[in-house]
Amino acid sequence: MSRIRLHPSGRTVECRDGETVLSALEQAGYALPNNCRAGACGECKVKVVSGQFDQGMVLDMALSQAERKDGYGLMCMAKPISDELVIEFGTADAKPKLFPPRENALFVVTDRIARTPRIVELRLRPLGQPLRYWPGQYVMLGDASAGAPPRCYSIANAPRPDGEIVLEITRVDGGPTSNWAHDALTVGAQVRLSGPYGTFIGDPSVDSPVLCMAAGSGLAPILALTDAALRRGYRPPVTLLFSAATKLDVYEQGLLAYWQAKYRNFKVLVTLTRATPDEGLTGQSLTGRIPTILPGLFPDLSKHALFVAGSPPFVSDCVAAAKALGAKDDQIHSEGYVSQQLPEAPPPDRLMANALA
Repeated sequence: MSRIRLHPSGRTVECRDGETVLSALEQAGYALPNNCRAGACGECKVKVVSGQFDQGMVLDMALSQAERKDGYGLMCMAKPISDELVIEFGTADAKPKLFPPRENALFVVTDRIARTPRIVELRLRPLGQPLRYWPGQYVMLGDASAGAPPRCYSIANAPRPDGEIVLEITRVDGGPTSNWAHDALTVGAQVRLSGPYGTFIGDPSVDSPVLCMAAGSGLAPILALTDAALRRGYRPPVTLLFSAATKLDVYEQGLLAYWQAKYRNFKVLVTLTRATPDEGLTGQSLTGRIPTILPGLFPDLSKHALFVAGSPPFVSDCVAAAKALGAKDDQIHSEGYVSQQLPEAPPPDRLMANALA
């Protein structure tokens, strides 16, 4: 057993032998930014003030040799090997933010809906205690015995009293888990979820206009965040800008239409990248990629909170476009889904969040 000390607050967290720093912090309720959990994205990079740790396998693009010499490490893979490990984390008033994740919680598939030609929606009900999570977080789903290694998918709904969890799973060519979910997972089947994970969560203290930008199944965490905000009475304007290739790739139109009709501060904008505008779509329909049309829709984003989810190129392009319009770094929250096909791939429990597989 090792002890992790957070500097400068002085708070301590116990870390079991063989456990990663990220896992120990999450078990204690701390929200260390992270995404891939596989040493590939670099979001959990922190400076180690003192102590020794086993860094494990990480990619140089996520943690350079120079950063390693300067004492930085990726906490998703780092395991303490000294009695105490001191890391830079938060301030003196740092407080727990996350619910401890659970492993292999048993759920039943109560419904499955083909939302688009490549996206299936799974509705899952817990057989035990519901998972406690923040909107925007994700869970791991899979069945290794069926050839479907665990993969991570964002929860597409805000927490409910009955514990139902909704997942939107994109079929990926050659992706064993996504194809298992599409072709073999039937209503009534029992599955196991682990989680919640991730820090793509809203800040209840923020009271500013919100712009959400999503593409494909990146809409899932945006739906959960929007649902929670609207239900708790969030009053500033909330705009959801959704990008899809064609009309067939636009989903959850009924839910979005309901929100737009019920909440005066909520607006939906749909843009098609491979088709002409269609009046049958929910909300105002446009054409073109979001980074291209954004300046004409929001000339000034300096006072907006932004949430962006989708593929890494989509997220980076949207973030760059938003910054050019005045968006502030501390108001931009992003979730980029990246491939899990890494060289010498780590075990399934360290795989990429919201991966396309």
